[in-house]
Formats: sequence, structure tokens, C-alpha cells
Amino acid sequence: MAREESPAAPDWRTTGERIDALIAASGSGGAIARERSEELVRLVADFYGAGLERLLDLVHERGRLDDDVLAALAGDELVSGVLLVHGLHPYGVETRVEQALESVRPYLGSHGGDVELLAVTDEGTVRLRLLGSCDGCPSSSVTLKLAVQGAVEAAAPEITSIEVETEAEAGGDAGAAGPLVAVDSLFARLHAGSGTAADDGVSWEAVPQLSGLESGTVARIGVGTMRVVACRVGRDLFAFEDRCARCERPFEGATLARRLGGRSGDAILRCAECRAHYDVRRAGVCLDGDSVHLTPLPLLSDGATVSVSVPAAVAT
Repeated sequence: MAREESPAAPDWRTTGERIDALIAASGSGGAIARERSEELVRLVADFYGAGLERLLDLVHERGRLDDDVLAALAGDELVSGVLLVHGLHPYGVETRVEQALESVRPYLGSHGGDVELLAVTDEGTVRLRLLGSCDGCPSSSVTLKLAVQGAVEAAAPEITSIEVETEAEAGGDAGAAGPLVAVDSLFARLHAGSGTAADDGVSWEAVPQLSGLESGTVARIGVGTMRVVACRVGRDLFAFEDRCARCERPFEGATLARRLGGRSGDAILRCAECRAHYDVRRAGVCLDGDSVHLTPLPLLSDGATVSVSVPAAVAT
């Protein structure tokens, strides 16, 4: 039986923001009042962190902290976030980054791309290399970096920066890669999926309906004020703006089918209005001779929750 999430769980995703707001408000009482507020937060966090560490020690001493328990702790969004804050996560930063990249590889593959972890430095810099390209999608570099950035930030909020290079850059000057994003929020992991806008104008919105979407089906959902069409092919999930690139109408009544003569796993999304066909694994490129394509949206999944990246202006 699937575990039901506590109704109060989503509130934890805004806890960090609320703490920041309260500390900022205490600043109106002067520098001393703010320092005392910050000290109070540190002391309470250290107190509970010490308790969590002792709890894990007790479970380990009794031989109960096996691989299954560790995986369960790491897989729970709230528990994982709290353990990260206190430096108690069972998996190291490199393992977590690798797992994060694995979670977005289906999306990268839909663009004909991939990502390689080059290194995690002692200074907390994650160095990545983007591989391949998006066939027929002019916004490939942007969407790929959005997906990679969101996954790595959520899995390893303690990193200081992310450096990304492409295959072309790798063939030239090795120093061409620059920082993609600086990560400086202690509660970044707890904010994941809460609709917090990134610096580049996007917002990651949790969409619970997509977790149970069955293979071969199409779903049209609202994410904030934006309409999204999603479909699952086997274990892979894809999402696009709910607008046909040819007739510019929503995908009401759209169907998903295997391409005639295609390989197993090929999937074609067909518009019910104009009968246009789009290859979902190739970033929604049109197969009818038109030089148009759908607008793909990055997805992130932690195994329990699926989040969609949408422009921040339409998130709420």
C-alpha cells in the first residue's frame, strides 16, 4: 500500500522562507535584536541536529540502519531535506549529484542530449558536461541547463556553484566553462517544488497528477495559469506547452501512438484538430514536413513527486 503524505507536509517547503522573513523583521529592533534572532535559530537547529545524529547512531548500533532504511530516509523529501541541513544525509554529495542527473536523463534524452559529471571539487563546485543536442529545438541549451540546474540544486544545496561545458567547449579551451548558478540558501532543499522562482525567470511547480500517469496516456493539466500537455511512454514522462505548433489550438482529444514502422518505445502525439504528428522523444518536432515543433518543458522527479518548470510569470 502506498504511503499517504501528511497533509501538513507541503508547509515545510516554505519554512525556510518564513524563518528568513522573521529574522529580517527582527532587524527592525536593531542589530542586537537581529543577532539574537539568528543565534536562537542556530541554537534550535543545532539542538535538533544533535538529536537526529544521536538517533541515527542508536539505530546503527542496533544494526537496523541497513541499505533499505538508508534509501527510505534519502527518498523522503522532508527527512532528506532536514538531514541535508544538518550534514547527516546518508549519501555523499557526489552520489546525490549522480542520482539527480540520472533522474533528468529521460528528459535530456528526449532532446537527443545527455550530461556527464566531471568532478565535485573540495570547494563545492560541481563540474558538468552537456552532451548531444536537441534536434529541431532552438532553445535546447536553455532547457537542458534548466533541467540540470534544478536537479542538482535540489539534491545538493550545499554546493557553491555549478560549472557547465558543452562538447564543443570541451574540445577547445578547458577553462571555457563558467559558473551556471551560485547556490547559497541553507533551505534550498526544503524549497524544492514550492514554486520558488529561479534567477533565470522560471518556477518549478509540483504536479502530483503526473506521478500516476499510465504509459500510453495523455493528460492536459493546469500549472498556475499555464496549460500543459503531458504523456508517458514506458517509464519516461514528457511535458509540453498545451498548444499545437501548427493550428495553435490546445491538445484536447490528442492521442499517443507508436510510429508506423517505428521501433518499440517510439511515440507520436497527434493533434485531434489538425492531425499534426509530433515526435515526443525528439523534443516535439513535427513529422509532417512542417518546420515547427512543440515547446518542451523540463521535468524533475524524486520518485514520488513530479515537478514541471514553467515561466515564473505564469506560475501563479
